[in-house]
Amino acid sequence: MTQKISVLLVYLFFFGWNSFAQENQWKIASKTSIERSFSKNSVQAYSDNIEMAGKRVAGIISYNIDSLGHLSVNRQIFFPQLHPFIKENDPKWFVYRSYLNNTYSDQILPKLYIGKKQFSPGKIQKMSINGMLHFQHHPSTSGVVVNRTFIPSTSERLFLEKITLKNANSKKISFQAKNNIQKHKTLGTDGEFTTIISSDAPAKFDLEPNDSISFLVRIEAILNEENKPSRLTQENFSDRTNFLKEMSGSLNLETPNPVLNTLFEFSKIRASESIFESKLGLIHSPGGGRYYVGVWANDQAEYVSPFFPYLGYDTGNKSAMNMYRAFAKEMNPEYNKLPYAFEVEGLPPPSSIDRGDAAMIAYGASQFALAAGDKKIANELWPLISWCLEYSNRQLNKEGVVKSESDEMEGRVETGTANLSTSSLYYGALNHAIDLGRSLKKPKSVLNKYQKQSKSLKKAIGNYFGATIEGLETYRYYDGHKTLRHWICMPLVVGIKNRKEDTIEALFNRLWSGNGVHVEKNNPDPAVSEIFWDRGTLYALRGTFLAGATEISLNKLEEFSQERLLGARVPYVVEAFPEGGMAHLSAESALYCRVFIEGMFGMNPTGLNSFTVLPQLPKNWDKMALRKIKAFGQNFDVDVYRKSGKILVKLTNNESGKVQLKAITTDDSPVSFAF
Repeated sequence: MTQKISVLLVYLFFFGWNSFAQENQWKIASKTSIERSFSKNSVQAYSDNIEMAGKRVAGIISYNIDSLGHLSVNRQIFFPQLHPFIKENDPKWFVYRSYLNNTYSDQILPKLYIGKKQFSPGKIQKMSINGMLHFQHHPSTSGVVVNRTFIPSTSERLFLEKITLKNANSKKISFQAKNNIQKHKTLGTDGEFTTIISSDAPAKFDLEPNDSISFLVRIEAILNEENKPSRLTQENFSDRTNFLKEMSGSLNLETPNPVLNTLFEFSKIRASESIFESKLGLIHSPGGGRYYVGVWANDQAEYVSPFFPYLGYDTGNKSAMNMYRAFAKEMNPEYNKLPYAFEVEGLPPPSSIDRGDAAMIAYGASQFALAAGDKKIANELWPLISWCLEYSNRQLNKEGVVKSESDEMEGRVETGTANLSTSSLYYGALNHAIDLGRSLKKPKSVLNKYQKQSKSLKKAIGNYFGATIEGLETYRYYDGHKTLRHWICMPLVVGIKNRKEDTIEALFNRLWSGNGVHVEKNNPDPAVSEIFWDRGTLYALRGTFLAGATEISLNKLEEFSQERLLGARVPYVVEAFPEGGMAHLSAESALYCRVFIEGMFGMNPTGLNSFTVLPQLPKNWDKMALRKIKAFGQNFDVDVYRKSGKILVKLTNNESGKVQLKAITTDDSPVSFAF
């Protein structure tokens, strides 16, 4: 009981007491924006944070609104490519999290004066999020309305806050400003780093009635004697706006539920903005205050990279290739295990544990290569995929499943010597590799070998992991495991539907909570039973949609999405609790989008220019659509709708406007298409 209370206290401390009790006070303002309003006479306290990133900066902006309606902001700003020296008494592994960063309160803001009084903004009136963070205040005592907007620069070591003052009074107001300019110098691996906090607020200015003025607060970093960031304020805001337009202009979800549509739009932003310049080239990194300029076999190879071809995001596709190339360089003829990550500009991780990473890489790389639809890319990735498949095959135990020292949870919970996730990913990778190899005209002997291995592995997964757990005919996670775990969803994700009924029961009834699927709810250790990771929920939803459990999957998806978009912790899906404080790790947002692409719509690539669709249209929906899909080098829409009691799939080419496919489907009969 003590442990449960302490976990609750952590949550309340991190997110605020009142926000814990309040529900659904965020509202959808548009398909790309949410907002939260506050009454001037009755303000409820609220606090949260949001992460935003560009190629050379990331910021976690924490905001707190007290019970009187006063706003305070803390900005934890990271410059991921600048690596300070660690302290003498720091653990050695700190070098793997060494990023120039600091936290800045509102004390960095310029002080404004009206006559002999220091100006203070009015109470908070409204806040909104649309890929930028906005605060609007009620008029102050002097009749001045304050608006604040926070963004990262897309290309520079620079984080920006734009402050706008508007005179809502009937008389002219004269201001004086005292700018608070600070410089901090730090030594690191590449020389001297200078952090500069500055503002361009005029020393004196007047505001006539209804007039307004805007000025900027800049947090920037400089390496040695390089030039300061050169982009003008408006150019930086235009860059961010253009990025957001690119996100909203591709891969659009249309369903009758605006919460699903909007969280899908938000997820594209978070999944795509966390891409950084590095010595490996442009690479995607998780973020979250801990993981920058590094790649992992799960987050990058397995979760996010296969998503980018559907979005058609060129920067994302480039980051995927740079990541896969980093792993490919570690292939060896002895088939020794690959590093599971490259942290801080390409350093190998502090431990050499095998988490089943070869299976993760093969699964993700084969999906990415197929969806990219580019033969050159596919041929480049084929050696890595085939190496990882052979490595996994060499790890089979005498029962025919894959041995690994851990899984992607890296020892946080027990995994035995062979776990269900690693074998499931290897099975999925084999099947994708067969399709990819066929497209590349690889020898039949190779494809036949993979088919034989796939068939044997499927049988072994059932024999070795299939078990009665907590009274349900589902899967044990490893030999000797006695309780239900979130990753029992993995066979469903890779198309193994045996034991699906009780597995779905386990996921959505036994393991479900207000924050989705718990890792292991009935673990006797209270520290484990409290843990949830959104990635487990998102994989579970993808798998249960694929298994045809449409109605219960939709019910859980809607419940989960409502909480993540409009609940206490917004506006993205998160990593973990209590570890990481529910950080907005980037790749999880890609997994949210993949619930729809691969789960609800059942899109499965079968070649470089072919795929199947097995949509799950809920009974109370007449239609749904994915628009401006960019996979396979194309631009197309997939419409699913009900007509005369039948489910129809329509594929439209957006370049020509022609309908290229119109077919009837059933719950277990996919529609095939080739360009």
